[in-house]
Amino acid sequence: MQVLKGTGSTLMFKPVVVASGLLLLAAASGCSLVEDRSERYVNATEGKPLELPETADDSRFSQTMPIRDVQPADASKMYPSDIPRPPDMTSDILDENYVIEELDGRLWLLVNDVPGRIWPAVNSYLSERGLGVGFDSPQLGILQTELANFSKRARNLVELSDNPSAGEQKVVLQVRMAPGVRRKTTEVQVRRLDVEGQPDELIPWTGVSDPSEQALELQRRLLSDLGDFLRAREETKSFSRAASGMVSDPLVRLISENDEAVAIRMELDYGRSWAEVSRALTDSGIPVVDLNRSEGWFHVDFRTEEERDPGWFSWFSDKDAPQHTHTVSLSQQSDAIVISAEDVPGYTGSRTTPDLLEQLFDYLY
Repeated sequence: MQVLKGTGSTLMFKPVVVASGLLLLAAASGCSLVEDRSERYVNATEGKPLELPETADDSRFSQTMPIRDVQPADASKMYPSDIPRPPDMTSDILDENYVIEELDGRLWLLVNDVPGRIWPAVNSYLSERGLGVGFDSPQLGILQTELANFSKRARNLVELSDNPSAGEQKVVLQVRMAPGVRRKTTEVQVRRLDVEGQPDELIPWTGVSDPSEQALELQRRLLSDLGDFLRAREETKSFSRAASGMVSDPLVRLISENDEAVAIRMELDYGRSWAEVSRALTDSGIPVVDLNRSEGWFHVDFRTEEERDPGWFSWFSDKDAPQHTHTVSLSQQSDAIVISAEDVPGYTGSRTTPDLLEQLFDYLY
């Protein structure tokens, strides 16, 4: 009986011993029993492309989060250092919401919102500053005030003297709003116009070459005041359907052939195009080795982080120093600036010229 009891006792504890052994085995193996799916996307099959109506403009549609194209044969080379950095999406979220930018004697307020929302807010701004709107054109994005001479607040705003006189210069303000270069932004310009009397029509907006420093300083002060006003009213914005009809065709377009980027077209003047390309290179983290604005080129280093890393030999190697691997060129063609790129002879890196153009486009637009 004692033997039977002992046998029964042994049989009773066997499941516990087996279960403990399994737990010990699982603990020793760590996470090896769990499938690693972190790189499954590399070999994932591509889904069906988006089908658009024949009347749709395919240039207005793009990937929300662009993903680098990977060929199956290259999937084994897909290391973390090769994954392209996502664009900073400055078109959706700017570091600062109201920024005054200046280029070649031009000033504008860059606002992270569409013109349809900025239009009624600017109307309110002019009204609160004692300036009535005499003429406007939502399609052109221009507001023109009545004479500023007959309101004390307006006189201070446009820097008229505190002692009005019958023979003093008559002044109106014009505000111009236009879709920005980057998507979902608005660029606002303002200028003071000296007139003979109350205008009976909208004065055409024409550029002023070489404005005086005094005129620029007034524009800067007005735009700063407008930015503060818009910032204070962020929670109470309304929308103007009339202003939504402003010309809003993209100013930056990616030109492709056989599904590969070959150039970028910018419907801007040369100075503005150069400044935007320079900003895009900086924002995307592409080192500029050399540049020449008059000749229209940037020498850049478009290698991956892995290709720049000298590894264990960094103490005597300059491999991580910027090297000229690609040339980005700007050229005037008709009424637009065309941006092209090419790699230097002997370049053996993994990134291609179309890759460079696509990354620039992400940061330009």
